[in-house]
Amino acid sequence: MATNTATAREIVERYQKALGSKDFKGARGLLSDDLEFHGPIDSFHRADDYVKANQQLSSIILRIEPRKTFVDGPDVCFIYNMVTNTPAGTAPVAEWYRVAGDRIKAIDVFFDARPFAPPPASH
Repeated sequence: MATNTATAREIVERYQKALGSKDFKGARGLLSDDLEFHGPIDSFHRADDYVKANQQLSSIILRIEPRKTFVDGPDVCFIYNMVTNTPAGTAPVAEWYRVAGDRIKAIDVFFDARPFAPPPASH
């Protein structure tokens, strides 16, 4: 079944809302088991591994400030500011979702990961 624009956007918005409320079970229900995730820090090939990483990451996220959402058929691009409780502060982030049927099949995340890297070891 082909995904229409409204459905793809709705699925991504439901996913974002679940993540924002730390409903990881609800978020997981919107992901394909064989989710492909690629970002500047990690890559995952299974939804369960990705959700586990999101649970760990959630402790540093204070809030998400949406900026813009673009939809092109089954592709959804969500741009936002990720406000953290780390020295990195606020990071602009772009996420590209690919929706198949009623699940998110792939996510690519783009942001500058350098502020989140551990400081170099001193000698």
